[in-house]
Amino acid sequence: MADKTKIFVSTTPFGAVNSRPRELFCKTGWEIVYNTTQHKLSSEEVALMAREVDGIVAGTEDLGPLMAANPRLKIISRVGIGLDSVPLAECQKRGIAVCYTPDAVTMAVAEFTIGAMIATTRYFGPVDRMIRRGAWQRPQGIRLGEAMIGLVGFGRIGSNVARLLLPFHPRAVLVNDIKDKSKEIAGMRERGLAIESATLGRILSAVDILSLHVPLSRQTRLLIGARELAKMKPNAVLLNTARGGLVDEVALHRALAAGSLACAAIDVFEREPYRGPLAELDNVQLTAHLGSCSIDCRARMEIEATEDLIRFFRGEPLRNKVPQEEYEWQL
Repeated sequence: MADKTKIFVSTTPFGAVNSRPRELFCKTGWEIVYNTTQHKLSSEEVALMAREVDGIVAGTEDLGPLMAANPRLKIISRVGIGLDSVPLAECQKRGIAVCYTPDAVTMAVAEFTIGAMIATTRYFGPVDRMIRRGAWQRPQGIRLGEAMIGLVGFGRIGSNVARLLLPFHPRAVLVNDIKDKSKEIAGMRERGLAIESATLGRILSAVDILSLHVPLSRQTRLLIGARELAKMKPNAVLLNTARGGLVDEVALHRALAAGSLACAAIDVFEREPYRGPLAELDNVQLTAHLGSCSIDCRARMEIEATEDLIRFFRGEPLRNKVPQEEYEWQL
């Protein structure tokens, strides 16, 4: 290239838990611009700060406005697995390469999900708040070994949540996925897990714990709304550690406030940082998109995203190129 390659890193902090990504960039001699605001950028901020770069290392920011503002963009390297913030059709049309870090997040999110299951069914959050108010109550929750658990989505993370459930011996695990997962389900059954495929309708009405593990797309947006919540048992728990937008937050607030749903654990939101009415309720556990926030996971995501972006400009094959099926899924 005639001009020096210019890269913008939108996600923050970057290189804080492991300095290797910044060291790799330093060796390139390129112009690297980092997000120094200490907050998640809005789509407008990203478009402004990255309007003249050749590549971007991106978080979960909506990159739609950037696409319109930057005609020279050549690659988007996502720190993470979700692609709902990346306009894949436009990238394909313009020949913009897209890569991500799908394997780096798997176990961190799967373990986080198991933790959320235990925390919600055993009332960690509500009891903590009671004690801080001077109350002493000991609500009786359901043990994972006695629970019916529904997993909507059985890809990398959903299948590993099922694997981590093995030693708990849940009463049953019901799985729903858009793809045929019969082979994977049979393998889990051979290992001793009581697991089977089921329709979403059956899962909603049967389970004590419903955990979401699907990407956000036109097909899955507001997958769980008022109608779906009404089908769930009043003592059931809803977990979303996947993507904001899968759950209708207004309908969820109504269900939790009315007591028609016992509890929820929500780690991802339609708009982040979250400032909505769910924060007013005691029977919902809110976390700040922490699923992938383990030290090792964060380091691996940043390193893989950086390495692939560097490979691209060196003319080398990408290791984690977004597959064609993801483009088709978003359409």
